Amino acid sequence: MDPAEVELLAETLRKTMTAASGPALDAALAELGWPELLAEFPEVAIPTVFRLLGETGAHAPLLNDVVLHAAGRPQGGAPELPYAGGRWVVWERGADGGPGGVLDDELPLRTVPTGNPVPLAAGRRALGWWLAGTGRAMLSLARTHVLDRVQFGRPLASFQAVRHRLAETLVALDGAEAALVAADDPFGSLLAKAAAGQAALTAARHCQQVLGGVGFTAEHSLHRHVRRALVLDGLLGSSRELTREAGARLRAEGSAPRLVQL
Repeated sequence: MDPAEVELLAETLRKTMTAASGPALDAALAELGWPELLAEFPEVAIPTVFRLLGETGAHAPLLNDVVLHAAGRPQGGAPELPYAGGRWVVWERGADGGPGGVLDDELPLRTVPTGNPVPLAAGRRALGWWLAGTGRAMLSLARTHVLDRVQFGRPLASFQAVRHRLAETLVALDGAEAALVAADDPFGSLLAKAAAGQAALTAARHCQQVLGGVGFTAEHSLHRHVRRALVLDGLLGSSRELTREAGARLRAEGSAPRLVQL
């Protein structure tokens, strides 16, 4: 796909995700050709679709498709997925969210006793892009706030402490996306997902501080993105768990891979 086609696709997807979420979005994306796009152009489909899920705050069980496609299994199912703390979950297709075993009630994730291992690299890259998009959404909310808010007769954006927090968030997100672009094997995907999870958590922390009390209110949308980041970070291994796994592997092998993967 050429850049113009990718841009047109992204615009169409953004409008669709702004208008629908959950089962309705799942059906809408199927009509738009998501399964065919994933099969023919995964290098475009995964970054574009999952980053937009993060930026718009929408959700759909597309991670199931990515994991099943990578495993060579038929689409449409709901495989068991590893979750932080040694748990397993299933992302129920066609179900709405509700109280369950995870933090975000909007997501139809249900805990299960155990699961069958599946290839995780593609799923981790997909979640990495979703986390990066979620971080971008939080950064955008914080940026809008500091540009509009005035304190002590000065725009909030003029205070150095505020600028430093937002700059650190931007650097973390840019670094995570660079790692996702470079990831081309299971170990690189593990590191990229860890970097994206850490970047999203950094965004949550700094953007909450910048927004202050308003960021804690139910009326403001920041809390939805924070919950989403916490849940997605735990899926297929949290940033803390993946970092420890990477360190254990490097110690066991006694060597490090290419610098770009680190």
